[in-house]
Formats: sequence, structure tokens, C-alpha cells
Amino acid sequence: MEKLKLEYSHQGAVANIILNDGKGNVLDNIMMLEILDALATLKADPNIKLITFAGEGKHFSFGASVEEHTKELAPTMLRTFHRIFEVVAEMGTPTMAKISGQCLGGGMELALICNFMFADRTAVLGQPEILLGVFPPPASIILPLKIGNARAEEILLTGRNVKAEEGERIGLLQHVFDNRDALNAGADEWIEKNIIPKSASSLKFAVKAARSTFNYILGNKLPGLEFIYTAQLMETHDANEGINSFLEKRKPVWKNG
Repeated sequence: MEKLKLEYSHQGAVANIILNDGKGNVLDNIMMLEILDALATLKADPNIKLITFAGEGKHFSFGASVEEHTKELAPTMLRTFHRIFEVVAEMGTPTMAKISGQCLGGGMELALICNFMFADRTAVLGQPEILLGVFPPPASIILPLKIGNARAEEILLTGRNVKAEEGERIGLLQHVFDNRDALNAGADEWIEKNIIPKSASSLKFAVKAARSTFNYILGNKLPGLEFIYTAQLMETHDANEGINSFLEKRKPVWKNG
């Protein structure tokens, strides 16, 4: 794989997907397709009890590729990205995000689909899409389900960052560790205690049961938001201006339409 590493731990019961593009682990279409390939491989393995996502280097992920948010490329990018969420729901295998550094935009959405979000104190989470004149479809559904509408709307509509301590306080992160080494050691210990003793097949049923409402809402709402994004939002001046101004490294000039 070009932009991913797939490693196994805990006697093959845990699969570790490591985002690895050499810098900010940007979720471009290549990396997204590789994630789907990795998930297809893992779906065929009945012994996998947990899938973890982490970023190589200092950061989890800077997010989806802004270059692929242009009007021409956005439909393909979103369809590929949203397929990841559909597959995770279909599989039912427990998932964990291990977050260091920046976890933004599509990177945060990938973490949000996970059952468990662990982080260290360097973690910075955010959905900055509104700053570019767009919105994040998966996060718009998942974040309110996880932390409630009031908190989620403030994060989604301001685009501000959430540091690890706040993330833990508002229930977004289950555990926060002092540094990356402590995060990895703590996650391993937690997995050994809470996941490994259980049946892989029973865990899948339990995840689907625990997420029956979550998956129903996500599955029914995400296609509609994808349509709004590609067919309505990207027809506005400001959405295109926001993306282009970012790529051109200048301030956006909004026309409010």
C-alpha cells in the first residue's frame, strides 16, 4: 500500500491501520481507497476483534485533501469517503482511533466513526470546514449523536479547535494520556483487558446492537447531506471561493451566495 500501513498485534486479533503519507496523513482519494481495501481484507478475517486507526508521525491527520474539494472532484471524493463509513457500519468490528497531534476535518470524521477515541495531550481536534465555506457531512450527523447538539453545533459552526482536555471533559474522548508512548501502552493495556477476552463474532453483534440507532440515522441522513453538498453547496460562489482562496493562500472574499 502506498499511503497506509496495515499491521497486526495481540496475536493477530487486532488490526492496526496506520495513515502514512509522509507528512500530515492527508486523506486523499488514494488513501481513502486504500482504507477501503484494508477494511475489505479485514472483513474476510473472522478473528479480528478490533481495528485501530492511527497516524504515522506527529499527527493523526490534517483532514481530507482540499484540492479534491473543488467542484469537479468533490462528488468522487465524498462518495469514496462516505463509503468508508458505510463499510465500518456493515462490518460491525469494534474500532478505535489513537490520536496524536492534529486530527482535523476528514481526519476527525474518521476518528468519530470509531467506537473508541483515545488521545494524548498533543491532540487537537476540529471541523474547520465552515472556514472554507463548506460543511462536513459525516460530522454533521455523528458529532451531535456523540456529544449532543448544543456542543456539536458550536464546534461545527465556529470551526474552532478542541484540545484533548476539553475533548475528554465533553465525552468526545474516552481516555487521554500524557504522551504518545503512554497512549500506545495504555491502549494496549485497555485492549488486553476489555477486548481480547471476548468473542470476535459476539463483539460484531454487540457493536451493531449498540449502534442500531446510530447506524440507522447515519445511513438514512448521509446520502442527503452528500447531495446537498455536491448539488447545492458547490453551486454557490462562496463554497468555491472558500476552497480556491485556501489553495491560493489568500483570504476569501464572500458574496453570501
